[in-house]
Amino acid sequence: MRVRIEPGARLHGDAAVPGDKSIAHRWLILATTASGPSRLLELPASLDVRSTASCLAAVTSHARPALQAWASNDGRGPEGRGSTWNGAIEVEGPNASPTALEVEGDGRAGLVEPQGPLWCGNSGTTMRLLTGVLAAAPFEARLAGDESLAARPMERVADPLRAMGAVVETVDGHAPVTVRGGALHGADVAPATPSAQVKGAVLLAGVAADGRTTVREPAPTRDHTERALRALGAPVSIGDVVSVTRFQHEGFSATVPGDPSSAAFLVAAAALTGSTLTLRDVGLNPTRVRYLEVMERMGVRTERRVEREELGEPVGDLHVFPADGIRPVRVEGPELPLVIDEVPVLALLAAHARGDSRFLEAGELQLKESDRLNGIAEGIRDLGGEAAAEGPDLVVAGGGLEGGMVDARSDHRMAMAFAVTALGARQAIEVEGMEHAAVSFPGFTRTLRALGARVEAVGG
Repeated sequence: MRVRIEPGARLHGDAAVPGDKSIAHRWLILATTASGPSRLLELPASLDVRSTASCLAAVTSHARPALQAWASNDGRGPEGRGSTWNGAIEVEGPNASPTALEVEGDGRAGLVEPQGPLWCGNSGTTMRLLTGVLAAAPFEARLAGDESLAARPMERVADPLRAMGAVVETVDGHAPVTVRGGALHGADVAPATPSAQVKGAVLLAGVAADGRTTVREPAPTRDHTERALRALGAPVSIGDVVSVTRFQHEGFSATVPGDPSSAAFLVAAAALTGSTLTLRDVGLNPTRVRYLEVMERMGVRTERRVEREELGEPVGDLHVFPADGIRPVRVEGPELPLVIDEVPVLALLAAHARGDSRFLEAGELQLKESDRLNGIAEGIRDLGGEAAAEGPDLVVAGGGLEGGMVDARSDHRMAMAFAVTALGARQAIEVEGMEHAAVSFPGFTRTLRALGARVEAVGG
């Protein structure tokens, strides 16, 4: 789908963003492996989260009907044995999705052998976290995904799980991944690359292992897994070194906070249009809003107000105030893991700065849903700006964008970043592949229009 975005609009009002998909993956896993019923509210309708629900449905019994109905969204699902889903839906389009789910977990011991491969779609989080969960299950499972996911590295999660006693096979370091689980023992893991997905997989295996499992990260990453485990009563330590011992949690009820990574696009949109916005019920976990510190250095003014906690996650409102121009920024290597998902929108915001911006040691961007490192630079050049990938570094010259047409490269964050940058361009921008925004932000263009942006579909 191609959309055309006109520059010059002024945005205003309040908005909500979809539930945090990073949290939703983890809470779905914890609900399915709990002993007893769980209720999750405001589950995001994103395709990645549906992949996790679908895979979990294949390895559980009592929760299967509800998970299948939620994942496929094929109408009102069956009710039975405590597993139901309700009719609260995202209201846009024929693929509207329920946002509340109740499942009856059978504990980790209740996981069952799948009848076929577990299809993870485009979701690396699904594949890596489930590899950790299944490492302790006494059966074989095969996890597969689309062409993009098959190109992403999987040895980084396979190696530590092997050290814990699981048999994990990859194909030249990539998917499909075959896991033959069983009895695990704790291990001391020191990943070479900072990765919340690897840390999460190891911790989810660690709560089923004998002894203590420790993860020593080379740099801080998002801490959703350990926060949820601690809130559920697990013996977990949190900090530069994270550790956990065996634990079986009970069921729980929680509301998924709004996704701060999705909020980043609306914050940037407000900054480029000199607008005031309020984003409600956003997750304000410090490991997820580091991009706000980067934006502050760029001249973007925001205010955060924590109102409550949900399963250990701080939640509140994010207020955005008019920015007086955009300043160039330098993001150093140690900071990059905490803004890795926001680099596309930060870079496209930097294209409007008064000078050069640099994102250092950003090679991990090449291993995302697309090669974002080169894709960002090429996209900026396609729109009349200047940018280059210099080895692992991304350099954005600033000075603004002329306009034109750009391809999102089948990448949800690239699609939204190009749409947002159009609001500050000198002429209209057309973005090809806008439908991919549904991976993390269903209804994204509708939200922009509701806030005052001039966005329209192009063609049939």
